[in-house]
Amino acid sequence: MSTTLETDTGVSTNHVSTIWHDQFYNPESCRRADGKPYTMESRIYLSDISSKDAQATFICDKLRFAEDQKNDLSVSPVSVAFAHKEHLINPYVPTYVDQLFRFVAFYVDYYRKGPGKSSPEAAERAANAERIRFNIETKIMPTLSKEDFSFPSIFRGEKLPPELFLPNHTVSPEVFVETLAGTVMRHHMESGVEIQSFDFRTLQLVESKYPKIPTYYLTMDSKLFYTEFVPPSLRLSAE
Repeated sequence: MSTTLETDTGVSTNHVSTIWHDQFYNPESCRRADGKPYTMESRIYLSDISSKDAQATFICDKLRFAEDQKNDLSVSPVSVAFAHKEHLINPYVPTYVDQLFRFVAFYVDYYRKGPGKSSPEAAERAANAERIRFNIETKIMPTLSKEDFSFPSIFRGEKLPPELFLPNHTVSPEVFVETLAGTVMRHHMESGVEIQSFDFRTLQLVESKYPKIPTYYLTMDSKLFYTEFVPPSLRLSAE
């Protein structure tokens, strides 16, 4: 079994470290709990809604990937039990880092001495969860300009992919780090968490203010080490 959980995060209006891949709650995955239409045109960004309101507004149970993907609640009774304990309207509401930490502790208890203790592999599941690590990404990109941003000697005259230059719709790097790293420290999880990002600003802030939390830089192409994606002091020379 895997012993690492990887997740992406944003920050809500009430400064909670929310969990989601995109900077907005994606209509391809989420529907409104009240049945009203939810589309890309009406999309709501993580930074524009509180964590409490997000959990009251969205149920993210749409199937969009593999054919064998399921949203059958009977598959994970521990998730149903946790949702009931947390007073959630559905196990598929958006979650946040504090809640993820609580869920892992709940999971251990559920299979160690709770309703799941007689389940097949209950002891193994509990033991695995007890040593779990968390790999958490700050979902924010470096601030760059779109105007003729190209590196002919490195990218063979091609401009970098336009999606890399989409403006961030999130909080500042400083607030991002204070929220996420603050959550980690409050739960005394610094020895069990790594923070990763495409954005060096958040990583440098973590290293400066929260040195006990390991950091990892993400890159989609080593060529980006020659670009403004990387701070000048760390940028490689094309020569």
